[in-house]
Amino acid sequence: MIWWALAILTVAALIAAPVLAEALRPAMRGAARATAPGQFADLPRGQTHYEWIGPADGPVIVCIHGLTTPSYVWHPIAQGLARLGFRVLLYDLYGRGYSDRPRGTQDTAFFVAQLEDLLDALGVDQRITLIGYSMGGAVAAAFARKHGSRLRQLVLLAPAGMGHDLGPVARLVVDYDRFGRWLFMLAYGHSFRSTTESERGLDSSIDNVVDRQQDELRWRGFRPAVLSSLRHALSGDMAEAHRAIADTDLPVLAIWAREDEVIPISGLGRLAEWNRNARQEVVEGAGHAIAYTHDREVLDLLDVLLLR
Repeated sequence: MIWWALAILTVAALIAAPVLAEALRPAMRGAARATAPGQFADLPRGQTHYEWIGPADGPVIVCIHGLTTPSYVWHPIAQGLARLGFRVLLYDLYGRGYSDRPRGTQDTAFFVAQLEDLLDALGVDQRITLIGYSMGGAVAAAFARKHGSRLRQLVLLAPAGMGHDLGPVARLVVDYDRFGRWLFMLAYGHSFRSTTESERGLDSSIDNVVDRQQDELRWRGFRPAVLSSLRHALSGDMAEAHRAIADTDLPVLAIWAREDEVIPISGLGRLAEWNRNARQEVVEGAGHAIAYTHDREVLDLLDVLLLR
């Protein structure tokens, strides 16, 4: 009987461990935000951290980051765009960086609403260039479909939403509600650290980028945000949005990384089917970290092909 009781307690502790660990993580507020660059906007769903880079009178470019790495992922490209005379708005999606962790289904509509609220709060009423990286590419496409008249151009950098395979473990997490959540909360920290560690040898334009990525795991709400986005923003494709964009005259540029193992370059063909007018370019030798390993090549493409 004692062994049965110990076994039951062990199983119960294993089941409860991820929930308890998440509850004990520090919240992103107060002192945690003391070193944040930029400012904060009080939006309907919570505070959003944002930063302006570049001259105040420049044409506005808004950058949307991806699933796990907050807005600092854009710093190398944003600084280059600022030197070209553009005013660049960076911000942290809910659940990441210095922004709040509100509850809710984190689909593309959730993030489109955040961007709508932020632009309204900051009084940005001119037409903008919108750039989305990885998951941010899916969010940018959803925003462009809804607000095409507010955009000058749409740029997609290694964009999600082309029907990529999430892999067997991610499919378990996405397809099985409670078990998937428990498995994710139990194992994601190790998986994320392992994945990011593989980038330590890369020639990065962002100092300590791996440590900064892994630091996200410290904060309460990061894991649930990533899980919700996997299930609702990344589990399908963006075919309808891109086909709708194709029916407009909105210029679209997609930049792909030849060696990307996260967003495979096969998405280039998908986008070509959905929007024959989209211009597409490939950066040779680049992987999914293209935004900070090949930022110079990306800037050259933006300068020559679209933004000038």
